[in-house]
Amino acid sequence: MADFRSTNLQSLWRFDEFLSSAALVLMMLIPIVEIALRPYMGRGIENGPVVVQHLGLVLAMFGAVAAQRHGHLASLGSNLANAADSSVRTGMRAFADGSAAVVCGLLASASWRFVASEIPGAQVLAYGLPVWVVQMVMPAGFLLLGVRLGARCGVSLAARVLSGSMLPLAGFAFGTLFDGATLPLWPFALWLVLMLAAGAPIFAVLGGLGLALFWQEGQPVASVPLSHYQITVNPSLPALPLFTLAGLIFARTGAAGRLGAVFVALFGGGVTGTVVAAAILCSFFTAFTGGSGVTILALGGLLLPLLSGSGYPEKPGISLVTSASALGVLLAPSVPLIMYAIIARVPISTMFLAGLVPALVMILFLLVVGGYLKRDPGTAAKLPRAALRGEGGHAASVAWRAKWELAAPLVAIGSLGSGVATPTESAALTAVYAILTQALAHRELSVRLLGQCLSYCAQIIGGVMLILGMALGLTNFLIDAGIPDAAIEWVQGVIPSKFVFLLVLNVFLFSAGALMEIFAAIVVLVPLLLPVALSYGVDPIHFGIIFLTAMEMGFLCPPAGMNIYFASAMFGKPIRYVGAALLPALLAIFLGTLTISWLPALSTKLPELLQKAR
Repeated sequence: MADFRSTNLQSLWRFDEFLSSAALVLMMLIPIVEIALRPYMGRGIENGPVVVQHLGLVLAMFGAVAAQRHGHLASLGSNLANAADSSVRTGMRAFADGSAAVVCGLLASASWRFVASEIPGAQVLAYGLPVWVVQMVMPAGFLLLGVRLGARCGVSLAARVLSGSMLPLAGFAFGTLFDGATLPLWPFALWLVLMLAAGAPIFAVLGGLGLALFWQEGQPVASVPLSHYQITVNPSLPALPLFTLAGLIFARTGAAGRLGAVFVALFGGGVTGTVVAAAILCSFFTAFTGGSGVTILALGGLLLPLLSGSGYPEKPGISLVTSASALGVLLAPSVPLIMYAIIARVPISTMFLAGLVPALVMILFLLVVGGYLKRDPGTAAKLPRAALRGEGGHAASVAWRAKWELAAPLVAIGSLGSGVATPTESAALTAVYAILTQALAHRELSVRLLGQCLSYCAQIIGGVMLILGMALGLTNFLIDAGIPDAAIEWVQGVIPSKFVFLLVLNVFLFSAGALMEIFAAIVVLVPLLLPVALSYGVDPIHFGIIFLTAMEMGFLCPPAGMNIYFASAMFGKPIRYVGAALLPALLAIFLGTLTISWLPALSTKLPELLQKAR
């Protein structure tokens, strides 16, 4: 009986995973139903696209709560929170979690103000359901997140209950009491710096800064949750979790092994062929999984033995897998590529085409300039054929076994480029395709594994959306304050040359990439830097490719570059060892980015040609 009650409590505690996973399933199925009904009935589900967008809000909020419970909320890390002295370590973590809980209370208060302003309008979502009912997940989600963060501050059960309830309630009460007031910035700024140093989640620091800036100006703090709501229900945003789900399914099944066999067979079994195959495969796989860290975890155990077996040294092998995994952000259907298109308001399909040639250029720079194609005369020349081709089959048979995985990009890009489907519908088709092929054709996707993929996808997207929403609130304040206009005037007065501007832009973006998580960087920096780039005659498509290419370097630099940490854990090597191994890759990426910056045709020519062909 006790075991039964314990099981029920655990299931109840995991309701956030169930709700976020259910929202993700509905986001996948509704566009498919829309596609099926449209030719016969002329319409599908009532207000279907908007319903899917609001399901994204449910996914984002409860996925973030689940991400907190599993320790997946991103932070910049902290030497203080990892100090050798246990008392210092415990104190810093309690301060970070407690402060984040208070910020969640503040955000819950601001969210309630926003929802309360929407109730009188009585806008209907679909089938009589008011929009404000769905919007209520914001204050509820922030409060629940605050309760769970606050509970981590206590040691005993009583202390956890007390801190878990009082900290977010204190934030909620403060936000309610001082709504509409004008407050000084410096106490908040000092508090937020200490939070960041203690290892608080990034979303809490960004959200707290946004609230503080609006308070300083005496403006409504509901602007921050409004920004979170606006980006979460963006019409193109549902494509992000659906493409991510498809990538996770391929990563958790045998797809990685089948694709690895194809690429190695295509490029030969020697050192050079294996190196080229590894670089292209890592880039291709990251485009689908949405995260280079996922690629390292999914392919690292497969590719490093292949490289070592061909006689390739271990250190450059680790460097190659780690750095090549960052290059996939330029390939469709990469999540950062879609995110840039949404923020910069350019067509997603155009960005998909624009990234193709630059991605190949970056792979070429990585292999040649990075020195990964150099042969050691003392190494073996060939990988044993049995290891190369699994069962000794030839390239055609290996490709046939991976036919479903090789066709996935055609489903994703073909349905979108042909006009058959919208970005959301294309992503839904890709996700359903991944499920059906891995469950029915290969019989590797069980119901249990699918549930794990849904849950993990919800956690990834929930954590990312929190950062994006808070970052957009901060960005909107900066835009309202006229920062982009001031930046244009100042930069043009200091840097008269377009080429010098591009050089300075790259150096700045490399630095920002090392300090900022890529999605936060897209939301915060693109609205500020794009107007400056346009003033120098830089095409917005070209700027997007420059931005994402420069951000690739950020994946490889601490503290925000997570690839170095994933590689350290995956390959069992110290962070210093991995960092030293990545130095040639960093030089190659820098030079490749400059080349793409100074040759805009690499980014813009292919979209222009295909546009003319239509």
